[in-house]
Amino acid sequence: MAPLFPAFDTLQKTFGSSPSPNPANSRTPLEARLELYPAYSIADDAKSKAKKLSEEASREFNAASKKAQSKAGNIELYSGKYYAACTFGGLMACGLTHTAVTPLDLVKTRRQIDSKLYSGNFQAWRHILRTDGFRGIFVGWSPTLVGYSAQGAFKYGWYEYFKKTYADIAGPEAAHKYKTALYLSASASAEFLADIALCPFEAIKVRMQGTIPSQYSGTLNGLSTITAAEGVGGLYKGLYPLWGRQIPYTMMKFASFETIVEMIYARLPGQKSDYSKGAQTGVAFAGGYLAGILCAIVSHPADVMVSKLNAYRKAGEGFGAVTSRIYKDIGFRGLWNGLPVRIVMIGTLTGLQWMIYDSFKIFMGLPTTGGAAPPEDDQHS
Repeated sequence: MAPLFPAFDTLQKTFGSSPSPNPANSRTPLEARLELYPAYSIADDAKSKAKKLSEEASREFNAASKKAQSKAGNIELYSGKYYAACTFGGLMACGLTHTAVTPLDLVKTRRQIDSKLYSGNFQAWRHILRTDGFRGIFVGWSPTLVGYSAQGAFKYGWYEYFKKTYADIAGPEAAHKYKTALYLSASASAEFLADIALCPFEAIKVRMQGTIPSQYSGTLNGLSTITAAEGVGGLYKGLYPLWGRQIPYTMMKFASFETIVEMIYARLPGQKSDYSKGAQTGVAFAGGYLAGILCAIVSHPADVMVSKLNAYRKAGEGFGAVTSRIYKDIGFRGLWNGLPVRIVMIGTLTGLQWMIYDSFKIFMGLPTTGGAAPPEDDQHS
């Protein structure tokens, strides 16, 4: 009579896994005989391979980090090299992440301009893929990459500079006591400058995404077309509402991130320095994601206005006149069109930005952002 279950050799050949060695004298009375269940070790094999890959990636990262640090030399905190490293880290953090979420931004922008254009985000992507192909869902990626790389460089670099400068002006005790005000003022100052770099590319992006088919073939074509028809001022039509959107957004982004990260470390055992580099970047992502949700809510009405303004502002029309005209058309409720998708987009975006930024700081041998201990005087008082 044939056996009810397949033989051990058959199972081993089928699943390609060898039994785990387990001497009989070390097995507890209730322990299963793993050699009879080789299929169950597949998950263990996968975990082992993943662990090896992680260790290999960590070794490669550390080797590349040491090489970069040796080339850059010793980077002192708050030196010119330090601010240059923060600037480059911000460039990567914002440029890469904003470009990656171009499909989300495309649908958000079009729904803000015309709320009746699509019935939902997935319907929008299906329609765009069907009519314009995969390339269609990345309309506006080039001005996004250039503009937000420049904005990120200015934002993070100047934030680190203003945070240190304002702290020195206030003094150690006042800087710690009023640290939230310090974060808010430093981030507002940094974003004011960053938006001047971003504004021309934001105008091109919104016009490319808001018209079907897109009126520009790319960033350079958009720059030349707008300046030829409207002058350089045409690139800065949306500067005031951009400030209105981005400055509150960035103030919330930096102040809430610093506060959330500090709260996370305060509730974890030990000090921030006790945790590994991977754990610190994980905290950066979590703090950034939570901060991003708050950012999206605070800045969304101004984001809608920027999209409408760049699409509908007439030549020579004043800022106040076009703003009141748009508000009359859409009303208060219209200012919140596209908020759910923007919460997902900005939450993910902000979490990834802080993770990339702090990963780059670790790569260059610098401490991560947030979670610093209070001054010694405060600790012993």
